[in-house]
Amino acid sequence: MLTKRILVTGKVQGVFFRQSTLQKARELGISGQVENLPDGDSVSIIATGTETRIAELISWCQQGPPRAIVKHVEISDQPLQEFKNFSIL
Repeated sequence: MLTKRILVTGKVQGVFFRQSTLQKARELGISGQVENLPDGDSVSIIATGTETRIAELISWCQQGPPRAIVKHVEISDQPLQEFKNFSIL
């Protein structure tokens, strides 16, 4: 198990990105959280899961939901964090 922070920028607020991320993470068995950042152009995801499942989530984030326009995805390693489930902040 590992934890990654995924920072997604572009048109990712107001397009159901957080809700879609929640659904995708639960589908993949990933725990963590997703939140809009105050800049209005970014979403931060903290995800804990297997390397394979995290890679699948990162791949999905490159595109996001249908109305999103993803410009950049930045990945950073985080200390292992335990979550009960995946939630929207």
